Amino acid sequence: MPWDARRPGAGADGGPEGAGAARSRAQKQCRKSSFAFYQAVRDLLPVWLLEDMRASEAFHWDERGRAAAYSPSEALLYALVHDHQAYAHHLLATFPRRALAPPSAGFRCCAAPGPHVALAVRYNRVGILRRILRTVRDFPAEERARLLDRRGCSRVEGGGTSVHVACELARPECLFLLLGHGASPGLRDGGGLTPLELLLRQLGRDAGTAAAASPGVPAAAAPSAVSGEPRQRRLLLLDLLALYTPAGAAGPARRELLGDRPRWQRLLGEDKFQWLAGLAPPSLFARAMQVLVTAISPGRFPEALDELPLPPFLQPLDLTGKG
Repeated sequence: MPWDARRPGAGADGGPEGAGAARSRAQKQCRKSSFAFYQAVRDLLPVWLLEDMRASEAFHWDERGRAAAYSPSEALLYALVHDHQAYAHHLLATFPRRALAPPSAGFRCCAAPGPHVALAVRYNRVGILRRILRTVRDFPAEERARLLDRRGCSRVEGGGTSVHVACELARPECLFLLLGHGASPGLRDGGGLTPLELLLRQLGRDAGTAAAASPGVPAAAAPSAVSGEPRQRRLLLLDLLALYTPAGAAGPARRELLGDRPRWQRLLGEDKFQWLAGLAPPSLFARAMQVLVTAISPGRFPEALDELPLPPFLQPLDLTGKG
C-alpha cells in the first residue's frame, strides 16, 4: 500500500499528529485512489492491472470508519457501469459469491441485497448479465431466487424487481434472459404493479401521446415517436411476459384490459387481447411456444434456444451482448 491508512495517529515522519488531520489526509488519498481506479476501469485497462490496483490500494471508508480496498462486489459495479466485460467475467469466475454480495453502505442506498442484476439491466449490459446468470446457476435454488427476484430501491427502482426494470426501460434481451433463468414475472413493485400491468400502462401512455399529437385520429393509427421502434420493443416485451406468465395469473391486467376494451383491441389486436384478457385460450402456436421455452432448464438457457424453431419475433434478440 503506497500510503499508510492504518496509522491515523502518526504523521508521515512517524511523529505525533492529530487524529483529525490524519483522517482528513487519508480521506483525500482515498478519493484520489478511488478516482484512479474508476478511470482505469472506464478505460478498459487489463484485468491483471485492475486486480493489482484493487488489492493494493485503499479506496473508501467502510462502515467501521476504516480505509478499505474495494471488494469484488464493488469492483463488479464499476465493471458493469463501464461495460468492462473481461473484468466482470474475471470477478465472477474468481469470486462468484463475493462478487454478487451486497457492497458496502457507500455503494447502495438501501439495505437490500446486491444491486448487480438490476444494474446490468438498467445499463443494458447483456453480456455481463448473461455471465451473472451463468454464475448463479450453481447457487442453491433459494439463493438464486433471492438474487433474481430482489426488490430494488424505492427511490431508484420503485421497489420493483429486475423484471420490472427490464419492462420499464424496454430491454427485451434482458427480460428474456431473466425469465429463462427463473425470475418471477408476477411480483409487484412498490406501487403494487406486476410487470405486465406496468407494461400495459406504458403502452397506454404511448397511445395517449400519439392521440394527443394527432387529434381526431384513432390512437392506434396516430403517428408519433412512440409508435415506431420503442412501441415495437414494448410489444415484444409483452409477448415474452405472456410466454412465461402462468394461465390465470393476469387477473389485475385483465381488469385493466376489460376496462377499455375497444382501445386495447385496437392496440393489441383481437387475438392477443382475447388471450391476455382471459376471454379465450392462447393459440396452439402460442401454447406450444410456452411449453418449449418453459421446458428449458436455467442450466441450459439460452444455449438450448439454438435447438428450437423460434418464431420471428424472438430471432432478432441478441442474447450474447456482442451486438
